[in-house]
Amino acid sequence: MSTEGKNTHSNADKKTESFKISGDWTKQSEQLKDKFSQLTDSDLKFEPGKENELLQRVETRLNKKREEVINIINKCEV
Repeated sequence: MSTEGKNTHSNADKKTESFKISGDWTKQSEQLKDKFSQLTDSDLKFEPGKENELLQRVETRLNKKREEVINIINKCEV
């Protein structure tokens, strides 16, 4: 049973590790700021290859888990 749990966990890790911003991030970040007034330009600053840092900033600001933040961002894809 512990092997199954580890496999599930590693699959979740791979999903979040491979998270990439797609679409027009400028428009997406504006939508996120409209929806979540506590987010700032600094929170949403995106640099290619630094998706994890962006996710961590948004997680902290919104007090949400990583998967929740990814789902929120994915819903804003333009």
